[in-house]
Amino acid sequence: MEQSHLTKRRCSVQTRLVSERGVRVLVFDRRAGALSMVWSAGAKLYRARGLIDRALGASSWQEALDFVATWAPEQALAEVQFWGHGKWGDARIGDERFDVQTLRRADPHAAALSAIARRVEPGSLFWFRTCETLGAVPGQHFAASLADRLGCRVAGHTYIIDALQSGLHALDPGRVPAWEPSEGVLTGTPERPLTALRSTAKAPRTITCFEGVLPDWA
Repeated sequence: MEQSHLTKRRCSVQTRLVSERGVRVLVFDRRAGALSMVWSAGAKLYRARGLIDRALGASSWQEALDFVATWAPEQALAEVQFWGHGKWGDARIGDERFDVQTLRRADPHAAALSAIARRVEPGSLFWFRTCETLGAVPGQHFAASLADRLGCRVAGHTYIIDALQSGLHALDPGRVPAWEPSEGVLTGTPERPLTALRSTAKAPRTITCFEGVLPDWA
C-alpha cells in the first residue's frame, strides 16, 4: 500500500511538472534499417533520463506530424526533436523530405503544421538532430521559414553528424540566420553545396548525441 501511494505521488509530481513546462516529444525515422534500432535505443535512454516525455518511430512525415500535433493535446508543446537523415534544407523519413515546400499552405501537411503552431509557446523548440539540415543557403532559408511558420525556435546542424554533432545553431521567429552559410560545406558553394564536412571534436559548436538539452550558446 505504501509503495502504491509513493508511485501515485511520483506520477502526480511528474504530471504537474509536464503541465508547467509543456510536453517534450521525440520522433525518429523508422525506415532507416539498423540506424532506426540505434535511434529507438537512444529514445529509450532519453526517456529514462527524463529528457523527453514520449517518442515515436514514424514511417512517414504525415504520421510524424500528426503525432506531434495530437499527443497530449491539452498540454503546450515545449520541444520536438527529430532524429533521422537530412541534407541542406531538409529532413527525411525514408525518401520523403520535409522542406520549405512542405510549409506551403496548400501542402497536405498544412493542417498538422497549423495544429502544431497552435500548441507552441514562446521558448518552444523544434530541433533537427540530422545531417546538414541548417547548412548552406538552403538550410538557412529552411530554418527561417519553419521558425516563422510555427512561431517557435528552430535548431539544427550544418555538418554531417553521428555521435559528434557539429555546427549546432538555433533561430527564433522573425530573425535572420547569423551563422556563415559556408559552415560545414566541403565542396560546392553555399548556394549550391555538393558535399559536407563530418563532425569533429574541434569543429565549431559541437555537442554529442548524449546531450539532450539545447545549450545556452546555441
